[in-house]
Amino acid sequence: MRKVRKRLDRFSNSFKKIVPVNIPIYHNQLLKGRVAIVTGGTSGIGFEIASSFLRSGASVVITGRDKSRIKGAIEKILTSDNNNNGRIYGVVLDNSNIGAFESAFNEIIAFLGDKEIDILVNNAGVLKGGQFSHITSEEYDEVLDTNLKGVFFLSQLISKYMVENNIKGNILNIASSSSLRPAISPYTLSKWGLRGLTLGMAKTLAPQGIVVNGLAPGPTATPMLMKDSDDGIEHYVIPSQRYVTPEEVANFAVILVSSLSRSIIGDVVYMTGGAGNLTIDDIDYNF
Repeated sequence: MRKVRKRLDRFSNSFKKIVPVNIPIYHNQLLKGRVAIVTGGTSGIGFEIASSFLRSGASVVITGRDKSRIKGAIEKILTSDNNNNGRIYGVVLDNSNIGAFESAFNEIIAFLGDKEIDILVNNAGVLKGGQFSHITSEEYDEVLDTNLKGVFFLSQLISKYMVENNIKGNILNIASSSSLRPAISPYTLSKWGLRGLTLGMAKTLAPQGIVVNGLAPGPTATPMLMKDSDDGIEHYVIPSQRYVTPEEVANFAVILVSSLSRSIIGDVVYMTGGAGNLTIDDIDYNF
């Protein structure tokens, strides 16, 4: 990836900067009365999905590994719109700590009172590890445990809850353009696995009235990739020549978990700007 970046830097002056344009979904009632859990909801794609769900009428529980970051995210949401007060909650949850899932879930149920959870967005993930030639087993385990194993068992827990309570809900897995790339890193392997899990869950849960789909962004202008850069969102080695914005992903997430998409089952919608499905030139495959 560093080699790709250096190559881009040599030619960046010949291109026009692309400035992010945020187009949040307008207030609507697509998710009125719905209740969603959004994992990894303190920043980036997860934060924008939570915000869009709130604007669409849902109540939202965001999870994260750090209590202070959860508090900061909720404060940010309430500062922008105090009408969300009473509809936004936060719970500490580490996706790699499966043993803590049940207690965190019970905490969520206590927060919600008589409200029923009918949406799960599996967004939490980590992007760690280097080249295939020097990745460590510790890095491998951290990525797979968070990005795939955690998703599997949290989805199992929420699915059982929905079936036992006869809830016709939605599970949305945030995959990646990496689920289409030749897999040579723990992250890419985890997203291949998540794509397969999305198909399997969709086939298993559809007869129970639970709709499962995936949403796969390409390189996205989040702190994980941009490192808080304000230089623009250009990314010239992919066909769209720019990063996807979290707002774009969040807007489509609203559509996929709404009643408009009950017949979309087991699909992965690729919002990649052409990365992964058209080109892999933005990834370094050197040993």
